[in-house]
Amino acid sequence: MTREELKEFLLEKADRYEVPDFLPRDPLSVPHQYTDAMDVEVSAFLSATLAWGNRVSILKSLHDLMERMDHAPGQFVREHEASDLQALRGFVHRTFKAEDAIGFVSALKRLHLRDGSLEASFMRHWSSGKDGPSIRGMLSGFHLDFMSCPGVLPRTKKHVANPAAGSAAKRLNMFLRWMVRPAHRGVDLGLWTSFSPRDLCIPLDVHTSNVGRKLGLLQRKSNDWRAVEELTQVLREMDPEDPIRLDFALFGLGALEGF
Repeated sequence: MTREELKEFLLEKADRYEVPDFLPRDPLSVPHQYTDAMDVEVSAFLSATLAWGNRVSILKSLHDLMERMDHAPGQFVREHEASDLQALRGFVHRTFKAEDAIGFVSALKRLHLRDGSLEASFMRHWSSGKDGPSIRGMLSGFHLDFMSCPGVLPRTKKHVANPAAGSAAKRLNMFLRWMVRPAHRGVDLGLWTSFSPRDLCIPLDVHTSNVGRKLGLLQRKSNDWRAVEELTQVLREMDPEDPIRLDFALFGLGALEGF
């Protein structure tokens, strides 16, 4: 298969899988329940954070967490008092425990009070990369900013990835895909406009990386940030304006077709 034929193949698969029919079984279904911008931001950030493991378990945990926040996650983050955090006691999703949830909610409130939106909290780090604006620099800066918030425990750092430490930051890149890519196909949310879909990086996981290697798009063996950059660059050559739409193709081929 030539590179042009491969491009057409992947674009066709992306069109097949970027459809609302897949939402009910996906963590992205949770922020789709909301219309208020802060509800969407907060629920999407928490949904991406908990998006590892069995999908049934992920959705069960997310619905539990939303219920603990009275199904108004934005308001809960914005207005909660210390006593309200008791509602999060007993929450657990794999290694993400109540103390992590409390730290997340406390940090999100602090960032909101300072910046006015989670988008602005990410964008304040947009120019922190040593080679100029980059997703890597933004995510690394956000990690350090988030972890410095009062109430966030050192154990919580494993739930907010840092590309500067080599992490592929799959869940953060997935969150950015949700928030930045356009919503016209009824899947991603398209809520953020501060930067373009062309700047996004692939949410690299076992499915996208394995399919990428089988198709000759990814040579690096480790699923780290260097692999993210390598695969993202190839996808940008296929679709410079919206390279991460091909995430749907790679994930669908691996997770749903067993490619």
